[in-house]
Amino acid sequence: MKAIIPVAGIGTRLRPHTHTAPKALLHVAGKPILGHILDGLIAFGIDEVVFVVGFLGEKIVDYVRRNYKIRSSFITQKELNGLGWAIYLTREHIREDPILIILGDTIFETDLNVMINSEYDIIGTKIVEDPRRFGIAETDGKFVTRLIEKPQDPTSNQALMGIYHIKSTGLFSTCLEELIAKKITTGGEYQLTDALSLMLKHGCKIVTHNVEGWYDCGKPEALLSTNRYLLAQIKSVDLREGNILIQPVFISPTAKLENSVIGPHVSVGDNAFIARSIIKDSIISESAEVVDCLLESSLIGNNSYISGQFKRANLGNSSEIKY
Repeated sequence: MKAIIPVAGIGTRLRPHTHTAPKALLHVAGKPILGHILDGLIAFGIDEVVFVVGFLGEKIVDYVRRNYKIRSSFITQKELNGLGWAIYLTREHIREDPILIILGDTIFETDLNVMINSEYDIIGTKIVEDPRRFGIAETDGKFVTRLIEKPQDPTSNQALMGIYHIKSTGLFSTCLEELIAKKITTGGEYQLTDALSLMLKHGCKIVTHNVEGWYDCGKPEALLSTNRYLLAQIKSVDLREGNILIQPVFISPTAKLENSVIGPHVSVGDNAFIARSIIKDSIISESAEVVDCLLESSLIGNNSYISGQFKRANLGNSSEIKY
């Protein structure tokens, strides 16, 4: 089965980290967001992925090719005209076979078998308290009757979670073409929800599937929350002589620790170096150096260096702070 993963978003809410790295490559619980997604798909049996890349897309290409043997295609989205436009760019890869569309900036846990084996086209949803920043689905109890993108006055709290299994690929392709040809936009962008709404108008039957676990990675506090949850699922215990590790933590085998207290809820990336520091509820990314620090609820980007006394830091890639 083929999956389409759009990863062209700039990730403005995660700056300064996304100045030098795509949002999908930010680390959480020991690996990039995209790594969590791909590992789940490959375990399920997906054998081909089409990526829609944009800003710093070459880093996505390099990461996938270095770490995965899966058949991969990369399409560049030069204009950020919405998710509908991103999927439209993949139309040459949408043939007769069903496709799975998964957004590349969130981590999910759900039974993909239910979605794949559905008799109908199916979209992943979850009940949320405030659906205004999501697309929402209205249903008649079984079938979707209406889809609305980011409503200001929601008529449903069943939010779209960014997972779609499309069986009616011929109709889907036609509706994507119609979306672009008629310049149907919402909020100035071509939305995937509008293409799916066109499918409804053409008589397509679409159902929903409850996504049990959905973990947002769209802003620093959400990234840390997701890190806490995923680390809690790790059962292995790492021991580092001369250091105290308070579980749950993930420490890369290539990371070096000296006289430090790490945890709980800390992820330390490849080739990171930590000395004489106390760190909790934080993500220390690849090749970052933390020396003589007290850190909590912090994001330290790739190749960053920080030393001195802090309570909280949000340091982008290759940044340096000394006190």
